[in-house]
Amino acid sequence: MTKLPDLTVDLPSDREITLTRCFDAPRETVYAAHTQAEHLQHWWGRGNPLDVEIDFRKGGHYRYVEHAKDGNDYAFRGEFREIVVPERIVQTFEFEGMPGHVAVETLVFTEQEGRTTVTVTAHYDTTEERDGVVDSGMAKGAAESYAALDRHLTTLR
Repeated sequence: MTKLPDLTVDLPSDREITLTRCFDAPRETVYAAHTQAEHLQHWWGRGNPLDVEIDFRKGGHYRYVEHAKDGNDYAFRGEFREIVVPERIVQTFEFEGMPGHVAVETLVFTEQEGRTTVTVTAHYDTTEERDGVVDSGMAKGAAESYAALDRHLTTLR
């Protein structure tokens, strides 16, 4: 288990990564921030400028292009497989810079006393794929994105 500022990263199996982060906001608000372009553009991609295409429905697709400070663009895409508002999302996730390496992510939103915990479990086809993602700095990027989400949520109160 790795503990970053406000983010816990765990490897529960040889093909999974779990990220857990708590936010001081109601579940419906945190869920909306994960599913609506007007919110995603403020935090996903570490808060860098972001192009967002999203068709949030079962079978719908998304594509995000982060315009990073290093001058590069990083594109990600996936398909929504299961949606239970405001509790759960199952989606695929693929970094276009490494095509063919598709994870299946399950996002679970739980609320207790006005605070929402988001648990993301990403399942990879192989241990090597999972380890490659771990070694890529994914945890640092996720922590930065969730810090940007935390800042964005304060504007929604």
